Amino acid sequence: MTEMEENGERYRAPALDKGLDILELLSGVDEPMSQAEIAKALDRSPNEIYRMLDRLVRRGYVLRTNSDRYELTLKLFGLAHRHPPMRRLVSQSLPVMRRFAREAGQACHLVVYDRGSLMVIAQVDAPGYWGIAIRVGSHISMLNTGSGHVLLAYATPEERRLMLEEREQMPHEIWPEDLEQRLEQVRARGYERMPSQQTTGVTNLSTPLMGPGGQALAALTCPHLQRLDNADMPDQDAVLALLQACAREIAASAGGAE
Repeated sequence: MTEMEENGERYRAPALDKGLDILELLSGVDEPMSQAEIAKALDRSPNEIYRMLDRLVRRGYVLRTNSDRYELTLKLFGLAHRHPPMRRLVSQSLPVMRRFAREAGQACHLVVYDRGSLMVIAQVDAPGYWGIAIRVGSHISMLNTGSGHVLLAYATPEERRLMLEEREQMPHEIWPEDLEQRLEQVRARGYERMPSQQTTGVTNLSTPLMGPGGQALAALTCPHLQRLDNADMPDQDAVLALLQACAREIAASAGGAE
């Protein structure tokens, strides 16, 4: 075997390498880059870069701004959530979520960002006859839900901008005038507690599943119902504490922050 083969270069794909070089470059910068800047950083000619950038834009991996600069979209982020690790996250989460439902007497669901909207990837019903259930696979509002506020709050400023630009418009969705202030409050206290914007009498309790880099892998949410027929149920503060403990446990099992 030649030295080139030993170095993993036996089967080269220059065009693929070029595209991956661009994606890796753009993933590591804070500001959009021009075609010339990308070519210079990769030590290639602008003509070499142009055709690859055009394909990446057409396939939705890169966005061309009005000032002819280029930045990553969240398509790769969305693809990552369709990968088997997301299924493992669900399998690791469900036993913990079931325990939460038993101890709290409330339903809960797990939400991730998915290509412009939020998607429910796991859900556990409350024990007994009463509870709020959201179907797995449902897409919910980014702006008017506790889950949305948590995922926006723990995104980087650039990720948040792209998430809001790419968001899927939901029926009756209203842009909160105090959105930035609310997101700051979520980051400061580590959770969201807000009246449901969809159902009267429900309080959304939402907390992040934190990854090792300080980003939110997902949001764990309890649509809390105050029961009048069972005085022995934990109060809302106790339910929130249980929810946060479960989120930390799930994140730790998924390799996130403890």
